[in-house]
Amino acid sequence: MRQLAEEIIREKALKLLDEEIPHGLYVVVEKMELRKTKNEDEIYDIEAIIYCLRNSHKGIIIGKNGSMLKRIGTYARHDLEKMLQTKINLKTWVKVNEDWQEKDSIVKKFKFD
Repeated sequence: MRQLAEEIIREKALKLLDEEIPHGLYVVVEKMELRKTKNEDEIYDIEAIIYCLRNSHKGIIIGKNGSMLKRIGTYARHDLEKMLQTKINLKTWVKVNEDWQEKDSIVKKFKFD
């Protein structure tokens, strides 16, 4: 489930960022927990980090006043709610990891064998 959530968030980011950041990002879901609200409704709390290659990319992903990051999160949340058939509380952050493409453990997630 975590891997599907990561791929959905990454897909939305790449789609919205189009050619500005060509495939230079990956997503890690740090937390994914199902809980009940006060009304006994189920909701998933998902916390994800979008990693990019450069500091300049970080600003593009976040956007002016966080607008792009909010759009990415909104579109990803809609797809996740359809997939999991429950409400989603999605929180996203952006961090820089300049050499992530050199780390086999990360690249293997994309099955680039």
